[in-house]
Amino acid sequence: MRRIAVLDAPSNLGLRPPTETSVPGCAKAPGALRDHGLLSRLNARDAGCLTPPRYDPGDWRPGAGVAHAEQIAAYSRALADRIGGILDAGEFPVILGGDCSILLGSGLAMHRLGEAVGGRIGLVFVDGHSDFRHPGNASYVGAAAGEDLALVTGRGQPDLASIEGRRPYFRDIDVVVLGIRAQDEYRLDLQAAGIVTRPVPALRAEGAARSAQWARDQLVDCAGYWLHVDVDVLDPAVMPAVDAPSPGGIAFPELEILLAGLVESPHCLGVEITVFDPDYDPDGSYAAEITKSLVAGLAAAHTVNPRPDLIAARADLANPGRRLARPEPAPARPEPVEEPEVPAFSPLAAALAASAPAAEPVAEPQPEAPEEPAPSFNPLALALAASGPAAEEPEAEEPEPAPSFDPLALARAASAPVAVPPAADEPEPEAEAEFADEPPVESDVEEDSDEEERLAEQIRLASRPLGQAPLLDSKPLPATRPGMLRPRQSDDNPAGEGFSLPAQRPAFDLGSGSPADIA
Repeated sequence: MRRIAVLDAPSNLGLRPPTETSVPGCAKAPGALRDHGLLSRLNARDAGCLTPPRYDPGDWRPGAGVAHAEQIAAYSRALADRIGGILDAGEFPVILGGDCSILLGSGLAMHRLGEAVGGRIGLVFVDGHSDFRHPGNASYVGAAAGEDLALVTGRGQPDLASIEGRRPYFRDIDVVVLGIRAQDEYRLDLQAAGIVTRPVPALRAEGAARSAQWARDQLVDCAGYWLHVDVDVLDPAVMPAVDAPSPGGIAFPELEILLAGLVESPHCLGVEITVFDPDYDPDGSYAAEITKSLVAGLAAAHTVNPRPDLIAARADLANPGRRLARPEPAPARPEPVEEPEVPAFSPLAAALAASAPAAEPVAEPQPEAPEEPAPSFNPLALALAASGPAAEEPEAEEPEPAPSFDPLALARAASAPVAVPPAADEPEPEAEAEFADEPPVESDVEEDSDEEERLAEQIRLASRPLGQAPLLDSKPLPATRPGMLRPRQSDDNPAGEGFSLPAQRPAFDLGSGSPADIA
């Protein structure tokens, strides 16, 4: 069972000020949700609060890049460290934002984890807006919360899109977008990049449960995925307390079903909740609704076991020497020398055991009935009887070398120390003459003895008792070892090169009284 750990990330650095003299209020969202008992109702561990830098756009002007870029980069590194610590403990992180710029910290943590696992981590992006504005499709940028999906997929200025030299944090083919409006202004850009989307009309037509399963199916070859939820995916009729309300969203029950379907998989590595603004919720009623939906939607996260493969990979990444010191599973196979004494039921082992100490059981050919060919049904026993010490009564008849019924028995009879009794003196020179003209017989005997050794080895391996099979030499792989996703139409152009749109609306308009622009 996984334990939920709730971490506050009350950053508002990615939004522009609502007015000239105010700051965005979404930094108050974690406190408002905690006031409604979110942690106790989730039965979650309190992982604390990561305090962001001071909100101060300073002398930012359009064309100066993303505002607060240096502070957002530093905060993203610290947030990635905290998320990594929660994952190391085998817990399920729930990050309470804050604006959508906290996705950069989550993306950085997932890229580190993907490096440790040796694969890729995907992203399920549940948002009312695509947040895909970047220098390739807009005249300028400025608010990271309206550009977070573009930044985490490697588009934009390097100090945010390539922290620690990791670009992109999520590949385009590993991103699934749910809940954007059908008229989203960057929907063609998403299509050109090969990012699959399910806008609200399609989401409602298919249903929330099936849409969650569809999103998981798109990322089936990833080692895991991160879940980003912006509450402006809800319709303003039921959730107006956001910085950029957009009509045509989903309802609270649909959000609950969507969350439950996405977090019930062991491949969901964590979730972040963003953009709720308590400044537009004076009586706390919307905070209560969000808390209720989160408790219902995230309850399934408790029912999933932690991923020990990810924990071990994170430990190896944190301590590179541990990977070298840890004994690899090469000597994990048990020594095959200890087991092969068990095959008492093997016919070859039984015959060898019978011939070693005494020849009493082989005293079947009685002297009074030499005419009866008793060992005809058991050629191995006949060969052992001919080579045993009780051969003092040679028969007048020549021993037939019958190689037709068993070449292994003939080889054993020929390679025995006393193969021909010394009592008969006259056939000896004839036999020597016969064998002198047939040199291949001795090489055949050697080949047959080699064949006998191989056969004995096979019999010993086949006779291993039930439940003592050797362990595998290779290290067990995760259930979803990373591979390549099924190709998509635009996978050969992941960066959207050669595709541009007319200049879009400014990203960071400082006019007073206008609503915050993160779309």
